[in-house]
Amino acid sequence: MLHLLLALVLTAVVPALSPQAEGAALSTKTHVFYYPWYGNPSVAGGYRHWQQGGHTPPEDVGADFYPVLGAYDSGSASTVDHHLAWLRRAGTGTLVYSWWGQGSYEDGLVPVVLAAAERHGIKVAWHIEPYQGRTAASVVQDISYLTGKYGGSPAFYRDAAHGNRAAYYVFESLRIADWGALDQVKATSIVLAQTTDVSKVAHFGGMYTYDVLASMNPGGWRGISDFCRANGLVWAPSIGPGYLDDRAVPGNGTPTLGRDDGATYDTQWRNALDPANGGKPDWVSITSFNEWHEGSSLEPARSAPPTRHGYLTFSGAYGKTGAAAETAYLDRTAYWTAQF
Repeated sequence: MLHLLLALVLTAVVPALSPQAEGAALSTKTHVFYYPWYGNPSVAGGYRHWQQGGHTPPEDVGADFYPVLGAYDSGSASTVDHHLAWLRRAGTGTLVYSWWGQGSYEDGLVPVVLAAAERHGIKVAWHIEPYQGRTAASVVQDISYLTGKYGGSPAFYRDAAHGNRAAYYVFESLRIADWGALDQVKATSIVLAQTTDVSKVAHFGGMYTYDVLASMNPGGWRGISDFCRANGLVWAPSIGPGYLDDRAVPGNGTPTLGRDDGATYDTQWRNALDPANGGKPDWVSITSFNEWHEGSSLEPARSAPPTRHGYLTFSGAYGKTGAAAETAYLDRTAYWTAQF
């Protein structure tokens, strides 16, 4: 009964939304990092992630912006359908799924996301996170597992321009020194290292950066781009609208990156496409659709969030205010995706 009442309350505070299939033409070369780790009592039986930083959801969450959908559950088919409709509106044709190992909570939610992605014509690639015990050999096993379990889905991403291979981003790849085991999967998989050091990618199929703070001054990107082209690697620099984790990690000293009403995001898109930085990359990876803890989300944030918690809003982004500003970053992504 408590779960049912909470579900009714959460539904009551969520604005009426109709998922929109309209938007820019989908670009499978535009990849966006997606986080399926959120939960609430109505689906997961308790809160997951929203309480990060000592917060007490549903109104008080570990983020500096508050989602239009509230403290949602990543296992809710309705929520995921909204997410995929918004991604389609943004023209982002590839979702990069944050995956934490075989049998993990996030692994269990893959079918929900694949089903929604298929309905919306979006593909799903993989972000292999630094789960406990991760090794180069275990990542090879993970690739076999993901392909065997989910590879039959029409939404499973394969890049026709690169031998019809699947894509796997490896977060914090420098934690592991020897990636020689990846040679076993090169024929079927593009495995990307998170690094700007070309000496660390001997066994990888590509490179990405993830860090949006560094993307404001992308020194060295031209050299990376040239290296990747010369060696048959995929170059997928990462960009994003900003970075702010003050509520999720109170008291930390991490640098922040303000959104500057959208100017930050525009600068990073220009940096990714600038001939001086190597010209158009193979893919552009966007940090992120919904990493709410780090304030990098494109996902709509409420223009009138719960009071007394000090939330910011997207008001002012690209000259928009109120409800129109909630989707400002989705619509600007559609603009830049068209340029790409």
